[in-house]
Amino acid sequence: MSYTLQPMTQNQANVIAYSWHYEEPYSFYDMEADKEDLEEFLNPISRGDSYFVVLEHDEIIGFFSFTSVSPGEIDIGLGMRPDLTGRGRGLDFLQAGMQFALNRFQPTIITLSVAAFNKRAIGTYKKIGFEKVSNFLQDTNGGSYEFVKMIYKTAKE
Repeated sequence: MSYTLQPMTQNQANVIAYSWHYEEPYSFYDMEADKEDLEEFLNPISRGDSYFVVLEHDEIIGFFSFTSVSPGEIDIGLGMRPDLTGRGRGLDFLQAGMQFALNRFQPTIITLSVAAFNKRAIGTYKKIGFEKVSNFLQDTNGGSYEFVKMIYKTAKE
């Protein structure tokens, strides 16, 4: 697969926020499920230059966010278009975002957090080399949910 990552436009953010709806139990990831997350995602100032859409043949198939946590450490967030999930495309999609992060930011550590129930995503992250480091509770979507923090080390110690 050949993917292109480019800065997210306001129109693209609107499309993702209002038209991407996942089947249960993944509706947890609908942008509209959490008002604060939705407001941040739709606000161009909050998004800044950290959100990128993933295009395949000029069609949006997903997005990544890249946030600097500390020197050498990047935290990523991501989402794949709902009709493409669960079809074996996650590994290629994740590899494209990881390669972009490595080229653009040269991190030594990449972290991410994923809802603990999302075994499908956790398995994909493990395949690429992420390791679980902890579980934590986070208030979101009107409740408190368990998340898994994972880490990928780009440099061998």
